Amino acid sequence: MSSRNEILSLLREEGAFLSGQELSRRLGLSRAAVWKAVDALRREGYEIEARTGLGYRLAAAPDALTEPEIRSFLGETAVVGRELRCFGELDSTNNYLKTWADAPDGTVATADSQTAGRGRMDRSFQSPKGKGIYLSVLLRPPLPPDRLPPVTALAGVSVCAAVERVCGVRPGLKWPNDPVLCGKKLCGILTEMSLEAETGRVQSLVLGIGINVGQGPEDFSPEVREVATSLLQALGRPVSRPRLAAALLEELDRAYAALLAGDLSAYRAAYRRDCVNLGKTVQLIPFGGGERETAQAVDVDGDFSLVVRDAEGRERTVRSGEVSVRGLWGYTE
Repeated sequence: MSSRNEILSLLREEGAFLSGQELSRRLGLSRAAVWKAVDALRREGYEIEARTGLGYRLAAAPDALTEPEIRSFLGETAVVGRELRCFGELDSTNNYLKTWADAPDGTVATADSQTAGRGRMDRSFQSPKGKGIYLSVLLRPPLPPDRLPPVTALAGVSVCAAVERVCGVRPGLKWPNDPVLCGKKLCGILTEMSLEAETGRVQSLVLGIGINVGQGPEDFSPEVREVATSLLQALGRPVSRPRLAAALLEELDRAYAALLAGDLSAYRAAYRRDCVNLGKTVQLIPFGGGERETAQAVDVDGDFSLVVRDAEGRERTVRSGEVSVRGLWGYTE
C-alpha cells in the first residue's frame, strides 16, 4: 500500500486530528514524506484540515472511484481486487483488461466514465462521468468452459447483495442478469470469455459491471430513460460510489470462491428469491428475429437457465443466449 493510502486509512479510522509526528511514527515515514502524501491527497480532492499543535484531520473525501477511496472501504479479499487499477476515462473497462495479456487472476479495472461501454448483444451502455460504477474483473478460473455459464448470474446476485449492504434495499433480478429497482434496470452485466483455439482451455473471463448510481433522468437518452433508473432516483438520496464498489468486489470475491469450490446452492437460492420473473407471464423474444411467445416463468434450473410453461402446460428450458425476456406490459411487469 502506498504511503498516501496508508495515511488516508489512518485519518479515516481516527476520525480526529493526528499529528505529523504520530503519522511518521506509525508508518515509518519522514515528516517530509507525510507532508508530500497529504499534499497529493489534497490534489486528488480530499479535504484535509491542518492545525498547528494538532496535526491533520480528514474533513471530507471525494465520491471518486480512485484506488485510495475504494481501498479505504475494501476488506481483505482472496482474489478479486488484489490488483486494482483506476482510470478517469476508458473506452471500456472490459476492453482494457482483455488487452492486458498477463493480468493476474482477480485484476480489477475501474473508470469514472466510458466512451464505448458495451452491454449484451453489443448494445451500448451509457456511462456518464462521475455518475456510475463502471468496473471489470479479469478471472482465470482453472475450470472447463461448461462450468462457467453461472458466472453472470453470480455477478447479478453479488450486485444485489452489495446494494443491500450499502443502501439497505435489495434489488430484484430480471432474468438472466439485470438487477432492477422500481421495475427499471439498475445495472448492466457483460461477460466475455477467451479460449485457447487448439485446446479449448479457458484463458480468461472478463466480467464487466455497470451500476447506475447518481444519474438523473437527463443522464439517459430518451429510449434508455424509459427502462433505466439509478440508486439516486430510486432512493432519493446519494450513495457513495467507492463504498459500493468495495462492497461489490467483496461479494464477487465470495462468489468466485463458491464457483471454484463447485458449491453454488446458496447462490441458486438467492437467485430464485431475487428473480422478479418467476410466477409471472413473460414474453420470450428470440434473438435475431422470430415470433414472440408468451409463457409462464416457473423456475430457474441448476445452470440458472429459465424454465417456462406454455399455454398447453408443456415445460422447457430457455437459455440466455437464445431469448430475451420481457414482461407483458413493460420491462419487468
